[in-house]
Amino acid sequence: MITNDTKTVFLFPGQGAQYPGMGLDLPEKGGNAVRELFALASEIMGRDMAALLAGADEASLKRSDISQPAITLVNLAAAAFLAGRGIRPYACAGFSLGEYAALVTSGIVTAEDCFLLVKLRGRAMQAASDRIAREAAADNADDGDDAADNAPGMAQQPGMAQQPGMAAVIGLPPQRVEELLAGWREAGLDGLYGANFNSPKQVVVSGTAAALAEAQTRFREAGAKRVLRLQVAGPFHSPLIADAAEAFAPALEKTTFRDPAIPCFSNVTGKRVSSGAEAKELALKQITGPVRWTEEEAAIAAEGIEAALEAGPGKVLQGLWRDSGSAVPCYPAGTAADIEML
Repeated sequence: MITNDTKTVFLFPGQGAQYPGMGLDLPEKGGNAVRELFALASEIMGRDMAALLAGADEASLKRSDISQPAITLVNLAAAAFLAGRGIRPYACAGFSLGEYAALVTSGIVTAEDCFLLVKLRGRAMQAASDRIAREAAADNADDGDDAADNAPGMAQQPGMAQQPGMAAVIGLPPQRVEELLAGWREAGLDGLYGANFNSPKQVVVSGTAAALAEAQTRFREAGAKRVLRLQVAGPFHSPLIADAAEAFAPALEKTTFRDPAIPCFSNVTGKRVSSGAEAKELALKQITGPVRWTEEEAAIAAEGIEAALEAGPGKVLQGLWRDSGSAVPCYPAGTAADIEML
């Protein structure tokens, strides 16, 4: 049984963990604190967030401007539900977008400021994704015209492989992937970046269409078991979406970031955040910088954690925690039933 005496870390999932209907049981059973979060998020977003969660399908939830506020609400609602059951964290961390729930839980930003930030962050990243899609469509159309000139009736159809995006590299350790990327970059391969260092056997890279196509061959030759293109809207956590960071920067600058009241860990450094000023700086760098989750998990484990809770939708972080080799258990805590089981 987990109690407030258990040295617990809350792990908040990020974009990709969403699913239709997530979080709808939390305001029903989680008390006033959870219902107030739903009301606050609805006010800031200008729409009924419970109705959005009830009505959104998988395609809608993939949009950054919808998924980011929705996931953040469910993450924070799960944390509030846990607090209502007497379970409060010793420390917290979040994967990519999930870091915003960690910023609230650690006292660095308020819930109100958090919802404002993820609203604008989601819009900025969706705008960057839309730009990338338009540019890829135009490039593919030009390629199709060329192909049609050479072979009538054979114009190419645009597809995921012809767009910038992300790919999962399975079976190579993070350090080896970084070594390969550095060597290839020095040899002239542009447009390929380490994006998510997820586990000892999984790294996600972001890149241009050409760089990802080349990387699939090179990673397999280097010993990767699989290289899988991901169904995502853009090459996140890379310099290729620098325009999203530029658009988001003014909102960050206006927001007050306080020093953490409990330990909070950073995706960018993989270490504890030392101050509110550092947290603000890292929040901007996080958009274009890699998620160093393996380093973050090691830093968390070094704190003597007794249990980890995935406070939010899905079970991705439980799997990554298990892959880290930690003997500390990681439990689901994203639904009312999960939390009541604790």
